[in-house]
Amino acid sequence: MAQEQMFSANSRWMTGDWGGLRTELLGKGYDFQFSYQSESASNLHGGYNHDSTVRYTDQFNMGGAFDLEKILGWEQANLQLLITERSGRDITNDRLTDSRTGTLGSSVQENYGRGQTWRITTLAYQQKFFDDVLDIKVGRLPIGSDFDSTGCVFQNNSLCGGLVGHASTVWYNSPVGQWGGRVKVNFTPKIYAQVGAYEYNPSLLESNNGFKLNTSGRQGTTYVGELGWTPSLGEAGMAGKYMVGGYWNSATANDVLEDANGQSKQVTGEAADQLDGRYGMYAYARQQITTVGGDAKRGLSVFAHYSQYDKRSSTLDWQAQVGAIYAGPFDARPQDSLAIGFSELHVNPALTKNQHLHNEARNLTDYDNPAYQPIQHAEYVAEIHYDFKLTPWLMLRPNIQYLSNPGGVYEVDNATVVGLTVNTVF
Repeated sequence: MAQEQMFSANSRWMTGDWGGLRTELLGKGYDFQFSYQSESASNLHGGYNHDSTVRYTDQFNMGGAFDLEKILGWEQANLQLLITERSGRDITNDRLTDSRTGTLGSSVQENYGRGQTWRITTLAYQQKFFDDVLDIKVGRLPIGSDFDSTGCVFQNNSLCGGLVGHASTVWYNSPVGQWGGRVKVNFTPKIYAQVGAYEYNPSLLESNNGFKLNTSGRQGTTYVGELGWTPSLGEAGMAGKYMVGGYWNSATANDVLEDANGQSKQVTGEAADQLDGRYGMYAYARQQITTVGGDAKRGLSVFAHYSQYDKRSSTLDWQAQVGAIYAGPFDARPQDSLAIGFSELHVNPALTKNQHLHNEARNLTDYDNPAYQPIQHAEYVAEIHYDFKLTPWLMLRPNIQYLSNPGGVYEVDNATVVGLTVNTVF
């Protein structure tokens, strides 16, 4: 069959059905998954360094989902495994932002960072009870796989995935996994609530700890709660997703502005005040609002996303994004999509004040002085892209991105970047 052939335009996988073996394994509960994503970017104009170049990053994903009811007879149980590998360089750090401040979370290549190395991202056991009313998952997990989980359809990181992980130093999204778990209750098929607890261990960010399974280096625990609603509106069943959540982390943290006496640490020279925990919240809404001829697989969806961070300890005090995605824009290409998104990354005013005081205390006024601390305010990002779904296993996403005040620094020129994402399912 054509569907079983390698490189077939009708197959779900680039390597085909392995002569029927893959379908046979799926029927027995073994869903092996292999994929690859590359992201390229070039700075056409602006940024801190105007020297144009091209940077390339990529990520391999290997693992699977295993239905333990089919394999072992354990009802409503499954095992999830994901091993990832990242490599390459990011043009955001190399060209767009001042190295004295770095990025605010708006990397133009979202699959860069958290260590360009191999990692166990997910190793989790999931058990459901009472016809999916109760859902428990435990193991090695990225927090964003279950909480503030929005998916990623943009190449710019500020528009991709859970916002909380962009600025909160205690919330690790993929590819970083940590020990933890969550309990989810589906009150109805459309309304749920869930709570979770996850190890907070900064040593997991180190490149040589990608396969670290012990808890040495643990500093605390991140507790998360979320309420969600996933309606299907109208006769066509237009999909929506709404959620609100919050988190608290038990580890101590440095105050970005004050010492233990409530005075500016830049003025007194004393150590930063030690804070008892960190917290934040998030809210997300996405709703399909049109169809094409009643086909809910095509049409316009709009979204908005907001995250607020702990003003005492975070680089950002909030971040927001809005945008729209049009699935199946042309009859001749019903699997393609067109998207546009905008985000603002707002720097914590306490951090901005701390930077001012740093320069004043040292009589630094020249931005070009290496000792000068650039003042950060806010960064604005826009991206527009088109997804070419060439086959079920191959997608190309050319995109244009615009960054105003890269790194939140007014002295850095606004930047225009062109990019290309390639997704392949093996």
